[in-house]
Amino acid sequence: MSVVFASRRAAPLVVAAAGIFLLTLPHAQAQWWKRAPVDFEECADAAEKSSTKAEKTAALAECNAKFAGRRKAGGGYTYYDFLQDRTFDIAGPNPTPEEQKKIDESYTAYLASQRRSNEAAQAAARLQREQQEQQAQQLQQVALRTEVERARVPVPVERPKILRAAGSDAQPRPKGAPCAKGSFSCEWPRLSESLNELKKLFNPTSSKPAKKG
Repeated sequence: MSVVFASRRAAPLVVAAAGIFLLTLPHAQAQWWKRAPVDFEECADAAEKSSTKAEKTAALAECNAKFAGRRKAGGGYTYYDFLQDRTFDIAGPNPTPEEQKKIDESYTAYLASQRRSNEAAQAAARLQREQQEQQAQQLQQVALRTEVERARVPVPVERPKILRAAGSDAQPRPKGAPCAKGSFSCEWPRLSESLNELKKLFNPTSSKPAKKG
């Protein structure tokens, strides 16, 4: 009898559990049949249907982390590497190991090119700076040489007044005008008289008039 009563008491519990199972079965079947997104675009479309803005933001971040590639208009996908600022064509929504290897090799070459460009720019800047320094030194040397040459040129000296008076362009002293002692204009008349007296001594003239024939 105790077993029968126990079974009767357990019967409602079994019925309730079965009811809950039947109610949850359609939801479980719906989750089981739901297809996961195959790429970023499908994942983003599903994220747009989120009920709140916070859920939408979180879902989009999850899509971005899950899928690296983006659909191309003509088919296939592209992968953008922000380190190189370059896109790569890939077959699926994410790069394959072989595709990722090529992307990494391209990044290594990109770093080497950037390093060479930086070294060339630094060398050009250094060369320009050296040329400017050389030009400044040349200008300084030219200015110094010009100053030295100017210092070597003699300054013209004014001709003495006495020499100017004794020159060929000296003007005769006016009659009766005073003259400086020792000047040529004062001494020349006396010299002329002395010369005339000497000429008379060496060439005396006859006091008798010449006879007419």
